[in-house]
Amino acid sequence: MEDSAGARARWEPPWDRADGPGVARRRVVHQGPPAGGVIIALLFEVLGAHQLAAHGSVLRPMDLLSWVILLAGPLALFWRRRFPVAVLAVAGAASIAFATFTRPSWQIAVAPVIALFGATRMGRRGAAIAAAGAGYAAYVTIAWIFAGPLGVPPAARPDLQAAVLLAGALFLAVVLGGAAKVRGEHMAEMVKVRAERARVRQEQERRAASEERLRIARELHDVLGHHLSLINVQAGVGLHLMDNQPEQAREALTAIKTASSEALREVRAVLGVLRPEEEAAPRQPALGLDRLGELTADAGLPVSTATTGPRRPLPAEVDRAAYRIVQEALTNVRKHGPDGAATTVEIDYRTAGVRVRIHNAGPPGHPGPPGRLGAAIFGHQPPADPDPGSGIAGMRARAETLGGSLTAGATPDGGFEVVADLPAAAGSELAEEHA
Repeated sequence: MEDSAGARARWEPPWDRADGPGVARRRVVHQGPPAGGVIIALLFEVLGAHQLAAHGSVLRPMDLLSWVILLAGPLALFWRRRFPVAVLAVAGAASIAFATFTRPSWQIAVAPVIALFGATRMGRRGAAIAAAGAGYAAYVTIAWIFAGPLGVPPAARPDLQAAVLLAGALFLAVVLGGAAKVRGEHMAEMVKVRAERARVRQEQERRAASEERLRIARELHDVLGHHLSLINVQAGVGLHLMDNQPEQAREALTAIKTASSEALREVRAVLGVLRPEEEAAPRQPALGLDRLGELTADAGLPVSTATTGPRRPLPAEVDRAAYRIVQEALTNVRKHGPDGAATTVEIDYRTAGVRVRIHNAGPPGHPGPPGRLGAAIFGHQPPADPDPGSGIAGMRARAETLGGSLTAGATPDGGFEVVADLPAAAGSELAEEHA
């Protein structure tokens, strides 16, 4: 048993297929076998002929030849989608032949009218009109001019009214076929537009998913880089003081425990976007400048903070980005900066946004040369870390994603500073609206 796809392929004409020569003409593909038109034509013509014969309107016996002529047109409609013009010619010729020994009746012209409609609908309008015109002219010529020599009975000859009605029926079939073709093309275009919209929507969803994965990777880099670096420093301190100063070693272990707990909590918060909808949302507060005190307290180095300007709520993404920039900068100071160098974190709330500045001083007694972080980034000496400066690129990308900017470089005192300007005007207005 053939599937539906095979049946459609069998009945689709070559110029309607995607690989056919008529693609440029935007032909409409009509799916399914043309059984409907065949059944309609058979019903009208067979029942009509039976009724005409019962009333004596068939002017010769309904023998085998008469039935062959009558059924040739309707049965030819099986191939009207593959050979529309040829089927129109066969149906027209069969109707004309049957009309030569039958009183004029519209029922015997159903098959050619259906064939004409189908040919016009499939875009063969010019050829269909030419075939229909030739058939109509042949019928009028046979019935009026050569009726005597051909032996056409007078009762089978149409009058002017019947000829005009037949011409009107053919014209109406052409008009309706053209309208159906336009409607089919419009529906096909609508399907194409819907498919394109679905494709664009899927592409947007894929892009959004990719951006979300990038954000998650960036968050994980910040969290793990900061806390693992802190754990590494505190573990080294603990090992160094374990024998001689066990109390200070205990403090280092306590700091390691706190940092690891904080790292686990923040990793869970970052991965919360992957949580199924039915699961409960994380309960810990969102990362932002409100938690700057916790960040600097666990930094593992002396940090002082300063806030200027009227403090106000920031958009969530800006608040989180500012926190992450401070976190990454402190991580870099701890990894690359001189031992014991003081670090300052300044938060400046401005009208158009917020400025974040992280500065670490150079080593005592060496005010001129750049600090270890600056030297590692700018190549003044071999870096102590196998991938120095990658955090700077990540911080800059984070700031630029929000429409801001970030600069980083050595300072005259031999230290290094990071300055990030993040826009937040729109977010502050939104916060005020919700207040």
